[in-house]
Amino acid sequence: MPWEKSDRLKSLPPYLFSEIDKKKKALFAAGKDVINLGVGDPDQPTPAFIREAMKKAVDEASFHRYPLDEGLLEYREAIARYYKRRWNVTLDPATEIYPVIGSKEAVFHFPLAVVNRSEAVLIPEPGYPPYRSGTVFADAFPYLMPLRKENGFLPDLASIDRQVLAKARLMWVNYPNNPTGAVASRQWMQDTVNFALKHRLILASDAAYCETYYDDPPTCLFQLDGGKDCGLEFHSLSKTFNMTGWRIGWVAGNRDLVAALASIKSNVDSGQFMALQKTAAVALDTGDAESKTIRDMYRKRRDTFVAAMQKAGLAAEKMPATFYQWTSVPGKRTSVEFITLLLEKANVVTTPGNGFGPSGEGYFRVALTQTEERIREACERIARVI
Repeated sequence: MPWEKSDRLKSLPPYLFSEIDKKKKALFAAGKDVINLGVGDPDQPTPAFIREAMKKAVDEASFHRYPLDEGLLEYREAIARYYKRRWNVTLDPATEIYPVIGSKEAVFHFPLAVVNRSEAVLIPEPGYPPYRSGTVFADAFPYLMPLRKENGFLPDLASIDRQVLAKARLMWVNYPNNPTGAVASRQWMQDTVNFALKHRLILASDAAYCETYYDDPPTCLFQLDGGKDCGLEFHSLSKTFNMTGWRIGWVAGNRDLVAALASIKSNVDSGQFMALQKTAAVALDTGDAESKTIRDMYRKRRDTFVAAMQKAGLAAEKMPATFYQWTSVPGKRTSVEFITLLLEKANVVTTPGNGFGPSGEGYFRVALTQTEERIREACERIARVI
């Protein structure tokens, strides 16, 4: 007999990237030469030194058992060393760091750990869809904070509805930002910490793109006065080391918040494969040069995209971080109409801005996950069909 989805699941929109993937697969099945600038999945392999470390770790018999709940100490200590080296921040590996199975699952599960039914969660939009879906699954109320170009793609904290703020429990921030590529100044981050402390909010900082920047390095939440009192950072090795398929990351910060997420995860999963945690420790301890090489590659791709778009007479500007370009839709088409045109007429996959929230209408996102040659070709195709 047929079964229906739960009301909770039916309340969610289709996951954006899944829908794009279906259309992309149909084009591949039809034998089309598709240039995929849609999902942010690096096209380059994981660096060889990481792959070699994993091969060795897999043979360690002690790693074949259930992982420790708190994660491999060696991995947590490597994370602490990374924070110290990168931002001169000191963290306790025993209580202030916790491994996760990629930052996505931690982002989704975190509201279950700290938010009660009918409380509000403040969510940047356009933004990463799991901020909203995790809130909905926690039976909480998602309150959207628009990110607009005139405000530097930063939420206007002063405009948050006071009644909502009184019920708010958690606020998400994400800088460097997906999808806009924006960065936040240290002063803005400090003001946001002060805002969170004043209104007794938990501040959750999604720092998945903290190593993909082109000017000054992003601010760490724990460099700020009071940052650790109210905050938690969510990190991933996916973009830093081309490890999207490996599913490894961590959370760090306030020990009570770390413990709350750990309690949820002890009921949901059994932790990450310890051989992978060992490998991630090697990546963090010895991968700074490789991370810079990857960052420089994306800088060149960004510059190639912007130059090619401008040569074609289209508006584009260099975004200061991430490997995304957040670009205005030309003409009077909607975001979906425009990316559908590119998909069907140019065989170029991009992402509609409104898929990240209503404030994304009028934009499309390009992921710089193709070679410079293919990016130039994509821009030429785009110029021919618009």
